[in-house]
Amino acid sequence: MNYLEHIGKYFMMLRQVFKKPQRPRVFREALFKDIEELGLKSLGIILFISFFIGGVIALQTALNLDDPLIPDTLIGFAAKRSIILEFAPTFCSIILAGKVGSYITSSIGTMRVTEQIDALEVMGINSLSHLVLPKIIATLFFYPFLICFGMVLGIFGGWLAGVMSGLFTGTDYIIGIQTDFDPFLLFYAIIKTLVFAFLISTVPAYHGYYVKGGSLAVGKASTQAVVWTTVLIVISNYFLTQMLLT
Repeated sequence: MNYLEHIGKYFMMLRQVFKKPQRPRVFREALFKDIEELGLKSLGIILFISFFIGGVIALQTALNLDDPLIPDTLIGFAAKRSIILEFAPTFCSIILAGKVGSYITSSIGTMRVTEQIDALEVMGINSLSHLVLPKIIATLFFYPFLICFGMVLGIFGGWLAGVMSGLFTGTDYIIGIQTDFDPFLLFYAIIKTLVFAFLISTVPAYHGYYVKGGSLAVGKASTQAVVWTTVLIVISNYFLTQMLLT
């Protein structure tokens, strides 16, 4: 019953979030601030991890396909599929859930325990729309670009790892990338990214908005937000794969 209560409160929160914000100028300022905090400041960690994980995927594929009957072009093909289908949208979203989710929960939770949200409500401001809606729009707008950058750098990292290690040639890797390219895979990755971005922005906001207690409660809520966001990303990844690829 406790889980049903949280699910009900979550959807009631969303209903309040999507009401029209009162002041467009203030909303635009909050939106640009959240794009910087939630998007631009996450660019470095995503590109760094994408580059090295792409290299690891290519090297492991090359080592596991060490058979003269298997062409080296399959390495690029397998790395491309792995990065586009799973690594970039899912793994990077889980990283963002930890980095961004804890930030959202702690920032909103701190406003709750210091009674700043109560002050907004007293002034007649829809605090949920004011605090959460800019974060949702910022993540939905910026994260597809972030994941696409991760895909490109991951594939490039695989190419560079192969060239430097000598396990396969750059030409074979590029031919493998170009082999049997399906544009629907990019569409699938973007759809998953949008769903994950929505979860990353709303689930931590829910935990922060309804936190009770002091600073210790905010820290506990941040941990719970990251855990539940990760769990929901994994579950939704399964159902999206089932619906879109089968």
